[in-house]
Amino acid sequence: MPQKSYTITTPIYYINDKPHIGHAYTTIIADIFTRYHRMKGEDAFFLTGTDENSQGSLDAALKSGETDIQRFIDAQSALWRSTWDSLDILYTDFIRTTEERHKQGVKKFFLAVHEKGDIYKGTYTGLYCTGCEAFVRESDLVNGNCPNHPCPPQEIKEENYFFKLTSYRDRLLEHIDAHPDFIQPVSRRNEIRNYIEHHMEDISISRQSAKWGIPIPIDESQVIYVWFDALINYLTGVGYGWNDELFGKHWPADMHVVGKDIIKFHCALWPAMLMAAGLPLPKRVFAHGFFTIDGHKMGKSMGNAIDPVALAQSYGNDVLRYFLAREIPFGSDGDFSFSRLKERYTADLAKGLGNFTSRVATMASREYNSASPVSLDSEAKDAIGECWNEWTHAMEEYHPDEALSEVWNLISFGDKYIEQQKPWALSKSDKARYTAVIQTLVEVLRHISVMVYPFMPKTAEKIWEQLGIGEQQRSLTCEQSRTISSVPIEHITKSESLFPPLP
Repeated sequence: MPQKSYTITTPIYYINDKPHIGHAYTTIIADIFTRYHRMKGEDAFFLTGTDENSQGSLDAALKSGETDIQRFIDAQSALWRSTWDSLDILYTDFIRTTEERHKQGVKKFFLAVHEKGDIYKGTYTGLYCTGCEAFVRESDLVNGNCPNHPCPPQEIKEENYFFKLTSYRDRLLEHIDAHPDFIQPVSRRNEIRNYIEHHMEDISISRQSAKWGIPIPIDESQVIYVWFDALINYLTGVGYGWNDELFGKHWPADMHVVGKDIIKFHCALWPAMLMAAGLPLPKRVFAHGFFTIDGHKMGKSMGNAIDPVALAQSYGNDVLRYFLAREIPFGSDGDFSFSRLKERYTADLAKGLGNFTSRVATMASREYNSASPVSLDSEAKDAIGECWNEWTHAMEEYHPDEALSEVWNLISFGDKYIEQQKPWALSKSDKARYTAVIQTLVEVLRHISVMVYPFMPKTAEKIWEQLGIGEQQRSLTCEQSRTISSVPIEHITKSESLFPPLP
């Protein structure tokens, strides 16, 4: 049978600033689910990239003193790409909106919508926030400022091209009602449904005054509005306009991961655009919440934006990944706290997973090496089976924090099993029972290492090295790995602590 495909995306990020911890959270979560679906044996395609055709990009270049705009954008995009590389993000492709393949796809898409009769010319008068790269209503302002950026929007009056967004109101509502998983979490779905039904208006999709962007194919005196351009990256990144075979395999996307501040674009404008172009809609849009830092709103103006690369260099990539996935329920608002990070490090990682791994590897490496089939105690077999069931359910329902909680329940079981069985005593009084207990503990640790892999890949690999698990065994699918006794342990070694004490 052909390999099942799975496609997940992050937003493409503005290049007018450097990545912060909020961007890293979005990208790490997408990476976790990519690794999970690859563990299932699926052809998982992970798309991320940079949004470069905005007024903000032009303004940032001019502010920097760079006269060659494209050179500035190239350097900024490279910074984002190197950030994800340094954080071990396994993206399949990195799309840039100044690439020729994207420009071709955008023109193709625009012409398809235009030929449908859903683009018309009109005059736009209103407010525009360059921080959001979006038009805002006066009723949305907070003390005269954009609700998402501490600055007043610009007042614009232009002759623009408009997309007939309101003509898709009924179809959008019907789709949302017929597909309850299309917008997640439920609170976001209710918010978008209300917006579409009561507040959605036709949207200007070109800028007459903008000096940077993709020209309108039917009128090169204007450029395409950045959001109408940027959303199409989800198509061009998987081959639209340049690779039909790739596009046929990886569209529609299984999930767009976005922040809740851009959900109207992704759950109202984007599906309507796709309807107009005659293309299938993504299966799910999942909007996570906002970050605070130690209880305070995060932002450049607040001076509290956290560099994820520096944080990973201090604590390790896996620690950062674990903390973000465990501490902040996916879909909810969350708070990043250095004190909580240190607490999680000590309690969950050093004293939890790290200590259990050390105890098992130490006991097994001293007196036990066996390539024989594993015979587990029934209570351990039940605990492993229950953990796999709950872990898989949590991952399928996009609850990474709950999946990790189940793994730590299994670690707790392993610790209690050691205390109950007292293998140090059995090694002197009952060698056969001692061997069975050690076999059981090694197998519990193996299952833990597999389930922890999408979250902490380097940590899982270190455990596999200690357990003597080779490359072929590591490539087993989830279903194969969960089969009891599927991987005989040939050689066990003890190495350095996975999570040494913090300085």
